Amino acid sequence: MSETKRFAVVGTGGRAGMFIQAITDTYRESCQLVALCDLSQTRMNWHNQQIQMQWGAAPVPTYHADQFDRMIADTHPNTVIVATIDATHHQYINRAMELGCDVITEKPMTTDARKAQSIFDTIDRTGKKLTVTFNYRYAPAFTKLRELLMQGVVGRPLSVDFSWLLDTYHGADYFRRWHREKQNSGGLLVHKATHHFDLVNWWIDSYPEEVFAFGDLLFYGKQNAEARGETYSYNRYTGVAEADGDPFALLLDQDAALKGLYLDAEEDNGYIRDRNVFGDPITIEDTMAVTARYRNGVILSYCLLAYSPWEGLNVAITGTKGRVELHVVENVNLVSGQGEAHNPQASKGPFKQAGIRVYPMFGEGYDVPFASANGGGHGGADPILLEQLFALEPPPDPFNRAASHVDGAASIMLGIAANRAMELDQPVRVDDLFRLPNKAAAGVKVVSP
Repeated sequence: MSETKRFAVVGTGGRAGMFIQAITDTYRESCQLVALCDLSQTRMNWHNQQIQMQWGAAPVPTYHADQFDRMIADTHPNTVIVATIDATHHQYINRAMELGCDVITEKPMTTDARKAQSIFDTIDRTGKKLTVTFNYRYAPAFTKLRELLMQGVVGRPLSVDFSWLLDTYHGADYFRRWHREKQNSGGLLVHKATHHFDLVNWWIDSYPEEVFAFGDLLFYGKQNAEARGETYSYNRYTGVAEADGDPFALLLDQDAALKGLYLDAEEDNGYIRDRNVFGDPITIEDTMAVTARYRNGVILSYCLLAYSPWEGLNVAITGTKGRVELHVVENVNLVSGQGEAHNPQASKGPFKQAGIRVYPMFGEGYDVPFASANGGGHGGADPILLEQLFALEPPPDPFNRAASHVDGAASIMLGIAANRAMELDQPVRVDDLFRLPNKAAAGVKVVSP
């Protein structure tokens, strides 16, 4: 029996809860949570209350963000989980490894090429391991698509057509939070599309080579609202009478977790979680179209919208022997106002619909069955990911779903190059920004259908 794995978590917003619960409840026999670290004492206290009340475990020591080194020295974690805002991931990844810890980081790994290089340099210097939590790889529907491509059902992939729709609750939420400022998140082509670009990289076993993109803020923001004849007198939603009935309103005082993690924490860190999506400043795009050529010659056509009535994706991969199509509905907004259909976690649960169909080059098309997820967030992905991260002896993974720092860099660099292409209005070569290693050098198994 291996010794208990020791974890510390830095960044204790809502996303950290999945890891904290897994360590202190589901995998308590193999894992130990030794510390929490954050800018907000209120948030850390809330998580400690959940640890005690929900899972019957003892509260853990808490450390302010400027006490990170002390936390490592006091509590001796094997691994640090980084769930801070995207722009600060590199700070905690690098320092944790310098202090002798492996790291698990939320996606995206970081937000620009310079920070990515600093992470690679630190890994080379320290020999420590970084895992990026690309949970969508573990969703049964997406894993099945990977399996079909490994089996060669389309032959050699030549083209990927990928559309992802964010709905008017989940998509809008990026415009209520810190993500709305590109300096914090890198924009949705880095923060959100890192999931999607990673799936493409993983499905076709290649890295992006050249990228072009268009993008703009066309729906959210003050200027767009005014152009439609809409005016808003409020900068946030909670406690504002005028926001009553606004279908985009998020009321932090009507949800225990939102209240405990954000509304109650405003006094000690000043962060406003429910900013008006039609206010200023917003410096990210809500409408994006990207074209990329991969090293193996595959052409990607990708679009991302953040204001759709339903949430999900359509992806088609066409190759020398046929075509495979995947359709997923994650959420549908049926009513306005705050409720189940407007739950900020709604798009993170089981998929509402999911189907895969193969079209051979010369033959009848057929539907492909796959195991449905028995609950779990992100289409059933989260429990499988957590087992791989926290079980003492996780089951073998023939689909190579664990994502390294190289995978993390490959996904963000497509988005970073797309952002640069929008600035320059011309194609951008990824290697001119950041030189990704070859697949063989990265230790990735190359599949040749």
